[in-house]
Order: sequence, then C-alpha cells, then structure tokens
Amino acid sequence: MTTKMATPMRNVDEIRNRVILGEFGVKNVHTTDYPGNYPGYDDSWDFEKFKKNFKINIVNTEENTLEFDMIGIDAAIANAFRRILLAEVPTMAIEKVFIYNNTSIVQDEILAHRLGLVPIKADPRLFEFRNLGDQEGTEIDTIQLQVKVKCTRNPRAPKDSSDPKELYLNHMVYSGDIKWLPIGNQADVFADAKIGPVHEDILLAQLRPGQELDIVMHCVKGLGKDHAKFSPVATASYRLLPEITLLETIEGEQAERLQRCFSPGVIELENVNGRKVAKVVNSRLDTSSREILRHDDLKNLVKLARVRDHFIFSVESTGILPPEVLVTEAINVLISKCQKFLSELDSPEID
Repeated sequence: MTTKMATPMRNVDEIRNRVILGEFGVKNVHTTDYPGNYPGYDDSWDFEKFKKNFKINIVNTEENTLEFDMIGIDAAIANAFRRILLAEVPTMAIEKVFIYNNTSIVQDEILAHRLGLVPIKADPRLFEFRNLGDQEGTEIDTIQLQVKVKCTRNPRAPKDSSDPKELYLNHMVYSGDIKWLPIGNQADVFADAKIGPVHEDILLAQLRPGQELDIVMHCVKGLGKDHAKFSPVATASYRLLPEITLLETIEGEQAERLQRCFSPGVIELENVNGRKVAKVVNSRLDTSSREILRHDDLKNLVKLARVRDHFIFSVESTGILPPEVLVTEAINVLISKCQKFLSELDSPEID
C-alpha cells in the first residue's frame, strides 16, 4: 500500500526547513521533522547525522562582543543555550553592603542597589559558592571591597568660579573609587588578577563639602536566575538566518524601490545592458521588516524566509569574562544538565 502525502513533495522541504514570512502571518513556525511525519524521510535521531550537520562558525569577535552561527539544531536547544548564558553562568557580584557612614543625599538602600549592579572583574571559576547562612566569608568564597571618600573644598579654586569641578575635591564618587581589600592569602593568589570594577566611570553618588562615604562590600559567587546582577552578559540573543529569493527579474525603478525596502547591503543594483537589475548580495544583513509587502507591484516578486536550523547568536559580555569564555562555560553547564538528566533516568528510583 502506498501512502500519499497531503503536501506535494516540492513543498515538503520548504515546510521542513524554512519559516516563511507572509503578508498576513508567518508560516511553518513549528518543527515538523519528527519520525513518521513525512513518508520517504528518515527523521529518526542519529548521532552521526547530527555530528555531520552541526556546525559553529565564528563570524565576528571583539573584546566584549561575539557573533557566531549555530547550525543544525532545533530552536529548543538554541533557546536553552541562550537562557543558560543569561541566568546560569556564575559571576562575582556585590551581595553584602556594610555602610559605616553615608552623609550623601543618596539613601542607603539606593546606594547599596547601585553598588550591587557594578560589574566586578573577578574570575568566578577561582571561587566557591558561599554557604547559606555564612555571614563572614573566607578567601575562597568572598571578595572584600571598600569605598571611602570625603568631599572637601578646593583651596585653590578661582574666587569667581561656580563650577563644582573647580570648587570641590572628591565631589563625584565613581566606581573607580572602589578598592579591593584582600582577605587571607588573596593578595598573593590574585596578585596579577587586578580585581575591581570592570568600568571605572560609573557614577555612584555626588557629594558636597562635609559629606562622605565609608562602605565595605562583600562580593560572592552567584547566578543570574537568583538576581540580575549576577548575569554575565549585557545581552544574549539569536535570530534565524534570513533568506531572500527574487522570483522574477526586477529592474529599473522597481529595482531601486526594492533596494530601499531592505537594510543597506542586502540588495545591490547591477548594470545589465544599460538597465539597473536588482540582485540579493547579503541577506544576512536583513532585519525582516517586511517593508516590501507594502508595495503591491513588488510583494509577489520576492519570497521572504528564514532558515529554520541556522541561528545567528549575538553575545555581549559585561566585561567580567570574555564572551568566548562565557560561551564555553554555557556549553559546560548544558552538558552537566544533560548528564544529570541521564543519571536521573538510570536511577533505580524511577519506575
């Protein structure tokens, strides 16, 4: 007995592999390539097949940003990886704030909150998680920091000046005023680590003569799912690779309008026998605005799609760790989660 498919064979690959951006909606958004759904296709899980298709391509890397392609996986895995980057890669952040003196106009609670959100440059892999209920901390689980600033008048300020920068000394308290106070043997162990704020120009408070801050802070190791201050990334996101197909030759004034419908660099105009002809050069740059669908004479000449299993990841680190290290750590967390799940399945307590 021959099984007939409800969908013609020529459309099956598109349904399986492409998300179509239409005028009134988005089609093929759900994964459908599971075993038995398409006669003639072997969609059973195969590790060797997965290894062959799975790829990671580094596209661009800078000091705190990384763009890479992850190809050959399902959206569920890509999203799990993104969530791990946001919430489950540990970092060091200010948790305890001991305010001995604060005569500024900033309330203690607001100041403590601002201090907690200052990224601290310290490798969390070199520290342990602090035990619950432990208030003191040790050299293996705590970093101690201090801010001690007092504002005074500048005796050398011009008499006719009204600029606070000239009238006062230490009237602006920045994150650069946070100093590291080593605990135990930390001065020797982390002699080359340069522990302190990632950025020294974050404004914490403004003071006037007679006002001062005397604060001691404890940094501990934590996870972003417990508090956003522990998140190691400023942003971690992904998008599907855009695919733009011209169904007919578009030239002249239509080609110029087509070019303006997309992000710069997506469409270029070529001179063919004295006529301007549109050509797709780099669909990756497209933001999928679907502006083309506003033009009645163009919308049926272009097909907009996205490759279902091609994810473009953008990772921006807060500066605590390089983005490539964060990606590696996220992969390790995902591996440990998989191993824990497998061990749970093998547990004799599961029927």
